[in-house]
Parts: sequence; structure tokens; C-alpha cells
Amino acid sequence: MMNKPEVLVPAGTPEKLKVAIDYGADAVYIGGERLGLRSRANNYSISDMAEGAAYAHSHGAKVYLAANIVCHENELEDNISYLTEVRDAGVDALIVSDPAIISAVLTKVPGLPVHLSTQASAVNYEAVNFWAKHGLERVVLGRETTFEEIKEIKENTDVEIEAFIQGAMCTSYSGRCVMSNYMNKRDANRGGCAQNCRFLYNLADESGSSLNGDEMFTMSAVDMSLIPVIGQMISTGVDSLKIEGRMKTIHYVSTVANVYRTAVDTYCADPEHFEVDPAWIDELAKISQRRMSFGFFNGAPTKDDELFEHTKPDLGYEFIGEVKGYQDGRVIIQERNNFSEGDELEFYGPNFYHYLTTVNDLQDEDGMKIERASHAMMICSIAIDKELPVGTMIRKKKAAKVRA
Repeated sequence: MMNKPEVLVPAGTPEKLKVAIDYGADAVYIGGERLGLRSRANNYSISDMAEGAAYAHSHGAKVYLAANIVCHENELEDNISYLTEVRDAGVDALIVSDPAIISAVLTKVPGLPVHLSTQASAVNYEAVNFWAKHGLERVVLGRETTFEEIKEIKENTDVEIEAFIQGAMCTSYSGRCVMSNYMNKRDANRGGCAQNCRFLYNLADESGSSLNGDEMFTMSAVDMSLIPVIGQMISTGVDSLKIEGRMKTIHYVSTVANVYRTAVDTYCADPEHFEVDPAWIDELAKISQRRMSFGFFNGAPTKDDELFEHTKPDLGYEFIGEVKGYQDGRVIIQERNNFSEGDELEFYGPNFYHYLTTVNDLQDEDGMKIERASHAMMICSIAIDKELPVGTMIRKKKAAKVRA
């Protein structure tokens, strides 16, 4: 029997958690107020976790908490009670890299499964089996694994395997970077990465004279997207397909969840005749991201997988808002970005639903005619002859431009 992999989507806020699940995620991963690597994110309180877990479980989904920080001395004991609260809030598993936290959870917080974080750089089945023997239920592979390596790992292990399929790559091995700490005193391994690899640099000789004129460059990697080879990835037998991006918007979250849910369901319905739908690739091109590559999937990346240039084309789409209701032939919208009478809007929803319409008879919340919805989060409405479900997202195509 074929193993249908879980679609695992980032959920940086409670709002994003609900969006991810509504748009097809089997599971989400979140960050708490302690022990995570996104210290500047809007992280979850214990009550947020409990609410999110209840919502997820009511929809047949799971919630995992990233606790993949590197602990220093005297920090661990203070967090045992916190992790007990996490378990009691209904979180389904903890994502950890530090062996001290792993040991503490397994011995002092029974009933809270542990998944090995990608920060631990597991890229061979011997390492995976080591962690399995120590009680871990799942291993998140390092992004540096190839298709052939993932297959070999899965064939030689009994533990669940999770692998990345979409999102940012790191210029350092599995995120083990000290550049941010050295340059900004912000430790990437303790939640403070300043993303120095994405800064603009110039090359100079010992005297300080530029060796490349006024040209500036970055040292970062392009993003990963495996949708063109998603059938191959599923065929490896991995248990979970992970999408990066806890700091991304609900536009990103809804889009990636929608695309990969559709792709996985399509493949599993008929693997023998599976073909990648070009519409999936086009859909992912509408969200904010860097240039894309396959990462390490087909082998070691080349210079073409590095983002040296400091400009990139604007993707040409902006997120407009969300449908909040439908009444008397009008769709009610909560606006996130400006749009005007006469603009063409694209509505999209779960199950890869899409609908195009032109803005007609734009009105504010009081029913007054307006030419432009110009205030973020304002409630407005347009005339439309089709009822669209609450939670349907809206985007607008705009003129392409080059941005720094």
C-alpha cells in the first residue's frame, strides 16, 4: 500500500494556522515563546497553542512545535514546566535539535513525541537510526539530501522521515551559521539570525580598493521548489513533505498549502499516470519568493543556485484581501492592499478553486460608493453574481517591475 505523505505547512500565527488547515494542510508547525529559532516572529502563547491544537484536531490535522534552539547551561530546567504545558495544550510533537532537550523531553515530559530538527543535519540512514534508537519518532532530514539519498534513507529506516519541498535554503550547512553572531551579535542558533548572507557586499583588496567597481552582490542561495518533481519525491516513501516559511504571509500559506495538497492528492489517486500540472507551477510563481531551484534534490547545487545579484523581477501579483461574507449579490471583503473600481481580481480557495472577476460597484462598509479601497483592513464590498465562501483569498495582477 502506498504511503500518502503528510503536507506540512508553516503557521507563524494563529490566523495562519487556520488558513493552512482550511487550505489543505495535514499538519502545521509553529513557534512558541521559548526555545524556537524565530525569536522575532509573533510566537504562540500556551493559550494560542491550545486553541490552535483544538482547531487542528477538529479538522483531522496536527500541530508541531519547533523547539530547535541550542541550549546553554542552566537554561534547560527552567523550561521543563513550559514543555509540560506545551504537551497539555495538545501539541502533537516537538521539533528539537539539542540532545539535552531531547533527553529531557523523553524522560521528564512523557507523552510528547519528539521529531529531530533539520538543524541536526541528519543526511544518512546511520544517523537517522541512531536517533530512532534514542526514542525519536521522526527525523527531519537536512536540506542537503538528494533524491537518491532520501530513497536510501527511507529504505533503511523504520522511523518517519520528513523532507523539505518548498522554501528558503541556507548558505550554511543545515542552518549552522555563525555569520549573524559574528557581525551583529545575533545568534542564528538561538533565534536571532540577521540573514547576513542576504546583505549586499563588495569585494576589496587589502588596501580597501574595490575589485569589482560599484557592483554589489549577496552570498545567499535561491529558494527551493520541488513541485516539478513532486511525483519523484512522493515515490521515495517519505512520510511528511515540509514547506518552509513561518514568517510568510497568509497569501503564501494559503497558496503553498493549496498547491501541494492538490499535487499530493492527484499523485496518490493515480501514480502511474501522474503528470505535473503547469498550473501548479504558475500558482507558486504568484507568491513572494526568490528565484527557484531544486536545491540538492538532483545533486550538489551549482553557481546557478546562488543568488549573487541584488535585483529580482517583481512577481506581478499582490495580495488584496479575504472574503468575509456574501449578502444580496455582494461579496464582502476585508482589504489588505489597495484595489480600485475596474481592477481584475482573482479569487482562489481550497481544492485549487479559482474565479476571475472585475471590480464592479465598489462600496464601503456603510454602502457608500467609492472608487478605491485604500485603507488596510477596511471592510468593503463589490457586486458579483457568484457566492464565494468565507475564507476565499483575493489577489490582483500588477505591472511587473524590477526591485532591489
